[in-house]
Amino acid sequence: MPNRPDLSNYLAHFTKNGKDGTNTAFNNLVSILKEKKIFASSMPWTNSLAACFTECPWTSLIDHARRYSPYGVGFDKGRVFAAGGAPAYYVRCDYWETQGWKGDRMKDAFATPFWPAYTPPALKEKFHPYSQIVDFSHEREWRVTHDFCFEYDQIAFVVVDTYKDMAIFPKELKDSIGREKFIIMDNYKKIEELWPIHLL
Repeated sequence: MPNRPDLSNYLAHFTKNGKDGTNTAFNNLVSILKEKKIFASSMPWTNSLAACFTECPWTSLIDHARRYSPYGVGFDKGRVFAAGGAPAYYVRCDYWETQGWKGDRMKDAFATPFWPAYTPPALKEKFHPYSQIVDFSHEREWRVTHDFCFEYDQIAFVVVDTYKDMAIFPKELKDSIGREKFIIMDNYKKIEELWPIHLL
């Protein structure tokens, strides 16, 4: 599939800071790369396990970094698909409640409710507690229903925030992955500041 401005051949897993404050997003990225594994975690609404990725067009990279962190690792879609991955299902909440989307392990692992801001008020009232907005479609999420293992030569890119991050990144990882695969967000932000074609 050729790349397009609104689509990408690549998927990225962005890390987050640990809830207990002990692990930073930077350290979590280093840990993933050292172990060559993205651990599956519990999905909201279903508690099923999955390793999560987002389709990552160049135009949305900054937004994804704002949402999670400016630290991530990317793979081509073929690699994730070969591992059992596929796009998440965005399921209308009225279907979610009535069409058996709960209790099936595979459905649960891939499914997430969809209840956008433009849901008619009558439906919002009928399907409580889905009166709030539940809309993650902007993430174009893909999931793998188990830990996602990889080799360094399968990595398409690594995202870090600053030149300092690049300087302190473990040398053995930079050597094994290849420095040319590292994207520094500071560069991207500067490009957008000087030539703001994406209007982010």
